[in-house]
Amino acid sequence: MQTGCVDIIGGGVAGLAAALAFRLRGCDVQLFEQAPAITEVGAGLQISPNGFKVLDALGLGDALRARSRPAAAVDLRDYRGARVLRMDLSASRAQPFYFVHRADLIDVLEQAARAAGVCLQLGQPITPARARDGSVSIPGGQGGLILGADGVHSKLRQLLNPDQQAFFTGQVAWRAIVPNVTDHPDQAQLHMGPGRHIVSYPLRGGDMVNLVAIQEQAQWRDDGWNHAGDPDQMRQVFDDFTPLAPLLAQVKQVHVWGLQRRAIADTWCAPNAALLGDAAHPTLPFLAQGANLALEDAFALAALVDGASDLPAALARYAALRRPRVTRAIAAANGNAWKYHLRARPLRFAAHSALRLVGAIAPAAMLRQFEWLYGYDITRDVTGLK
Repeated sequence: MQTGCVDIIGGGVAGLAAALAFRLRGCDVQLFEQAPAITEVGAGLQISPNGFKVLDALGLGDALRARSRPAAAVDLRDYRGARVLRMDLSASRAQPFYFVHRADLIDVLEQAARAAGVCLQLGQPITPARARDGSVSIPGGQGGLILGADGVHSKLRQLLNPDQQAFFTGQVAWRAIVPNVTDHPDQAQLHMGPGRHIVSYPLRGGDMVNLVAIQEQAQWRDDGWNHAGDPDQMRQVFDDFTPLAPLLAQVKQVHVWGLQRRAIADTWCAPNAALLGDAAHPTLPFLAQGANLALEDAFALAALVDGASDLPAALARYAALRRPRVTRAIAAANGNAWKYHLRARPLRFAAHSALRLVGAIAPAAMLRQFEWLYGYDITRDVTGLK
């Protein structure tokens, strides 16, 4: 195996962050992206402190802050607008929290990767193959480490885990970016209703608002997450979410996708290959941690492989380090889904009343339960594990 050489499949957050992390450690890095250009459709992301630890360590913190919106709070309300709970993010010991346009994060990562000398191979769909000894190869590869950062439909994941299939969760997501006609505050607002919820927050200079609306639905046939939706249908589905009516009225273009679940991959590594990000552990968007966990993966892999004399052992340490944390985060995200969608009015009233009581008596209690998530620092935790 060619030491110091890394080939990465996938040009999303996980792939670009890994490419930069390995290149900054002196590796020769190729990144293969099947699209002819690295672009992103309109979508927002929430970068929490655990993700920003990685961005700062990669030297990108200031660049992304300049293109992001600080997040002051998370505000839970019912679909009629009554406040249920407000979590003041400034009270968290972990900082900072930001809202960012996904395209801006991708752009910052891509520019840094190119400047560092990463070789980007665009318009290059890659199908990996596995040899009898378990090692992996790809066309045009350098003969070193191969990383699968190619998302929930990862071909490398399928190669390492041929029997694990995705299934529809019974939930459909709509996403759109609209003008900020309501003077939306610098907070993530989550409006909860029977079988549905909508998350909204400002982006960039605050002149735009990101909308992510989730609807329970019995069936979904189309694969992928970039299907054009009907704005009028979106408004009809959420027509009783009255506080959001002015923003929904601004929707001119919307994308819709069925939320698919895959189990965390049973096998993350081969002797010379590893999965990261959604390829290893896809998560539902109910804790806003997909990009943050991918950033953590990228940093951990580069740090543990750097200078390792035994690559398979280093990859095994990576999987052992990451699996418990992502398992806990994904379980927390899954648990939020039903809490947001309570249908029975008595149950919804009781649950919301309990949250209001917590907010009145111990407003910091809800944030404290996530200190394990937001206060985690992979750049510190990985030290000494090599």
